[in-house]
Amino acid sequence: MKSLIVILLTFFITINLSAQRNGNNDGEVNGIVTKAVILDGDTVPLFWLPTVKIFGPILFKSKVQAITFSRMVRYVKRVYPYARFIGKKVDEYNVYLNTIEDKRFREKEINRIESELRAQFEEELVKLTFTQGKILLKLIYRETSKTTYGLITDYRGTLTAFFWQSLAKVFGYNLKVTYDPTGVDRDIENIVIMIENGTI
Repeated sequence: MKSLIVILLTFFITINLSAQRNGNNDGEVNGIVTKAVILDGDTVPLFWLPTVKIFGPILFKSKVQAITFSRMVRYVKRVYPYARFIGKKVDEYNVYLNTIEDKRFREKEINRIESELRAQFEEELVKLTFTQGKILLKLIYRETSKTTYGLITDYRGTLTAFFWQSLAKVFGYNLKVTYDPTGVDRDIENIVIMIENGTI
């Protein structure tokens, strides 16, 4: 009988402690506030999950196609972090520069930002191959919704953008290149999605 009383006391103390831990003095219970729907008289929490694209095994028609795709994966993995960084920084700089009304100070800040970015990335970006450079230009458009030419125009003016476009053309680049995720750039888009999903 004593053991039964001890068990019951332990049970009630545990319940009491659990109730105190889960609630506060007002009788409110800690938890997550969420939307809910009523299904067949029962309240069910409602959560929105992000869309996830799932890819099956990739089948190649030839060994050459498999090698080409593997190379593309390496190239995209190499330049995608730069494109994401640029997309993030463009948003940050736009917010910051839009708060500056003085044109001279704005120009000084653009020069300072450019110097910092050059010091941080110029050495690495110079080492990119021709194809990696072309992919980077496309991914910059993907991340910013602007061509590289458009970004230079925004920050440096049309004349500077024209100069860099002319120089890029000499080396086979086009700063006005856009991004077509459902067309010619479909493979790049699929690789980027797989990178974001952590599947490659």
